[in-house]
Amino acid sequence: MKPLAFDTTNALCGAIFVLLGGFFILQCIDLEIGTALRMGPGYFPLVLAVILTLLGLVILAQATRVKGDALGPIALRGMLFILPAPVFFGLTVRGLGFVPSLFFTALIAAFASTRMKAPMALVLAAAITVFSVAVFSYALGLPFERFGPWVRF
Repeated sequence: MKPLAFDTTNALCGAIFVLLGGFFILQCIDLEIGTALRMGPGYFPLVLAVILTLLGLVILAQATRVKGDALGPIALRGMLFILPAPVFFGLTVRGLGFVPSLFFTALIAAFASTRMKAPMALVLAAAITVFSVAVFSYALGLPFERFGPWVRF
């Protein structure tokens, strides 16, 4: 009999997906689901939660088929820069406006890499900001303030 192979990383990811999917399924119970033709406010979140749970179960099943590497070190630097970046954007986009908020968000996230140097981070943040303004403001015509009340003179 072949010994049981186990991939700890995939098992952990699959378990997180199943737990999150289960949590959101429980949250959708109180909402009106409706039908596929007349969807209620809980229909789409429920479908997404079920898909997330099923995906987690598939990942868990795959984790038992292959021998994985041991869990490596956790990338704390990445978490310290990537996780706060969208929070910063959400908290400042109304006050600063789209352009400054996006620039600083990209600048914060750029330093998640240990190889990122300040001049390159500035160039990257500027490029992302210019591209995003061109696409979302000019090409798509989305109605948002480019510069908010905190930066107006």
